Amino acid sequence: MAGKALQGVRVLELGSLIGAPFCGTLMAEFGADVIKVEDPEVGDMSRHLGQAVDGTGLMFASLGRNKRCVTLDLRRPEGQAVLARLAGTCDVVIENFRPGTLAAWHLDYATLSKDHPRLVMAHVSGFGQTGPYRDRLAFDRIATAFSGQDFITGFPGNPPTRPGGALADYITGMFCTIGVLVALHHRDQVSGRGQEIDLALYEGILRLAGSIEAYDLLGTVPQRLGNANPAIAPAETFRSRDGHWLSINGGTDNVWKRLLVLMGREDLGTDPRFATARARATHQAEVNAIVGAWTAGIDLEPLLDALERESVPAAKVNSIADVVADPHVQARGNVVRAVLASGREFLTSGVVPKLSETPGSIEFVAPALGAHTDEVLRERLGMSDDEIAGLRRERIV
Repeated sequence: MAGKALQGVRVLELGSLIGAPFCGTLMAEFGADVIKVEDPEVGDMSRHLGQAVDGTGLMFASLGRNKRCVTLDLRRPEGQAVLARLAGTCDVVIENFRPGTLAAWHLDYATLSKDHPRLVMAHVSGFGQTGPYRDRLAFDRIATAFSGQDFITGFPGNPPTRPGGALADYITGMFCTIGVLVALHHRDQVSGRGQEIDLALYEGILRLAGSIEAYDLLGTVPQRLGNANPAIAPAETFRSRDGHWLSINGGTDNVWKRLLVLMGREDLGTDPRFATARARATHQAEVNAIVGAWTAGIDLEPLLDALERESVPAAKVNSIADVVADPHVQARGNVVRAVLASGREFLTSGVVPKLSETPGSIEFVAPALGAHTDEVLRERLGMSDDEIAGLRRERIV
């Protein structure tokens, strides 16, 4: 088997929380040498938010995978000088400070790329490096609201609802990773030069919305529809006789016909309200009422078995406890065991996607603040123990 897919790629990660650091995590899982730079006093905020076990923040246990963690005070000229030297040893710099921060520290792309023209720099910020809102602050909640996602999430007549999880943050991290890999490919195969990547926190989720075209051409403004899909029916959440929730998608004509046979309602096959996908979408309430009445009379397990036999897509609406216990999830390696610094084992999400020849892996999680400072400064910059000790005395690292 070959080595890791990103073996040899050197990444310098600046910033905090999710949007940019998740890009670093994804690259580190596939073998990039990611050096994470943190403030010497507080470190990444993901160390401190949410739940913690044995002194380790569980958010950082996921985001800190495979990264070598160093501390450096970038507000001071001495720290900025060290960072500039480290950047010169790297292929990529990832950052999510407010626009203009790196320029104020003389660490912007224009400065660093003068001596290192192959450098790629990825910026993640609330509203991007340009535009009238460039100086506004944003977190995930702001990004989902601004992008229009909150407006369409929830049920009719109820307030807009944020999506579960830090959706904008993680989608931004994925788009950032795509941008970095595209820029590296262009550098190595086309131009020989690096470039900048500019990504706003709301842009990834907006790109996935798929509603701009219909608004422009037809004037359609999507509204909150709960679980309904305006183009597909049945595609809803239904309840079984024993009180469980399941999702069924019978939107295509062939699947709908199989579902009718399973329900014993072949008579509906010639009803013009239900004869085509568009007709069923127009009569969603009637379709969902019919399917819901049927599922309400059957317990979950035999219901799912019957749907599977007839090739009707369906799944239980799982809690995280259901997901972790599921044999398919376990067989796919979607949850794996890792070890905290304390020695405690725990379950964490597996690496995605799966590569046949160069799969990603989790080598370690959640290094302590500054755990690799000495190692990196010796290895990359050739610093002596006395030089590092001097930086530590001055609280630069």
